[in-house]
Amino acid sequence: MSSIAFTNIATLVTNDSSVGEGVLGILRNATLVVENGLISSITQSGPLGVDSEVDCSGKTLLPGFVDSHSHLIFSGDRADEFAARSHGQKYTAGGIASTVRATRQASDAELRENAKRLLNEALISGTTTIEVKSGYGLTEKDELRSLAIASEFTDETTLLAAHVIPEEFQRNPDDYVDLVINSIIPKSRAKWIDAFCDLGAFNPEQSEAILRAGISHGMGARIHANQLKAGDGVAIAVALDAASADHVSKSTKKDIELLASSNTVATFLPGAEFSTHSETGIGRRFLDAGVTVAIASDCNPGSSYTTSMPFCIASAVSLLGFTVEEAVRAATLGGAQALRRTDIGQLSIGMRADLVLLQAPSFIHLAYRPGVNLVHSTYKLGRAVTSWQK
Repeated sequence: MSSIAFTNIATLVTNDSSVGEGVLGILRNATLVVENGLISSITQSGPLGVDSEVDCSGKTLLPGFVDSHSHLIFSGDRADEFAARSHGQKYTAGGIASTVRATRQASDAELRENAKRLLNEALISGTTTIEVKSGYGLTEKDELRSLAIASEFTDETTLLAAHVIPEEFQRNPDDYVDLVINSIIPKSRAKWIDAFCDLGAFNPEQSEAILRAGISHGMGARIHANQLKAGDGVAIAVALDAASADHVSKSTKKDIELLASSNTVATFLPGAEFSTHSETGIGRRFLDAGVTVAIASDCNPGSSYTTSMPFCIASAVSLLGFTVEEAVRAATLGGAQALRRTDIGQLSIGMRADLVLLQAPSFIHLAYRPGVNLVHSTYKLGRAVTSWQK
């Protein structure tokens, strides 16, 4: 048995209102003890008989960030596309095709090394759990190898063969849908199935058919919905009891009401809104309606090339109408809920000791000091880690 105590914690964010103040369950000058990777006690007194201690004087300890939406298996970048938007060009889904070409040409080793680089970026900014999608292969071979590489780094893998219609199927998109349903899904071992149900991607009928096929093969459902145009994506997600509907920036009042009465989490991707100059203030409508919300990075080379959850927290506050408390909760417990995980996102007895220690006296500094990496250290199962591990 190994034990470690985090002592003299200036601000402890538990996300458990039964043990601390407010929605974040804040405790001051607290001690958190970890035994064999799990939280064994949370007190406001010193520990007894532990193997080691970490003095957290003047620091904040909170749950590791849970990034429930990322696209890390790709090659190349789209910096020119980003620059074009700075000159007024609007974002569309069309640029994905250039990443598909680069990804298909890349070796397994190149895709693996790029994913590892991005995961290490995420780790040093406090991410301890991450979901990774396929979606830049769009052939049976390339989608399955993307998932195989993703599974080396996380159990939260998502088949997104329904990202866009590949160039070779533009004249017969239903044939590609058939390929996804009848060839790719049955051979996939992903935990999740996803579809981009939006303008320039897949229509509602295609999206629902793909999600239902994934569900029939034991996958949980997720969906990209209402990023570019309001549509039926949220209604499909709720009808299928999808874990999350992501983007949702063009959602209607009816969509918000549906989500509020469902088990489906609305996942906001502030990096995409920052990069594409899209919606502002949209999050407030969901929060006020009582929707369960998450924040994720959406790390991808086209619309949100960031791995930093602290940046996404600051952007959610600045651009989407979140309070700092709401943004921190959405980036931790919200992300866990979007992955339907009950062992992470909260600091309670028996939960995984996946932690972030901030070199700051309060969680507020995550938004108050945007662009500054305040992470002192990141812990998985109570052990300080400096490179990504599954």
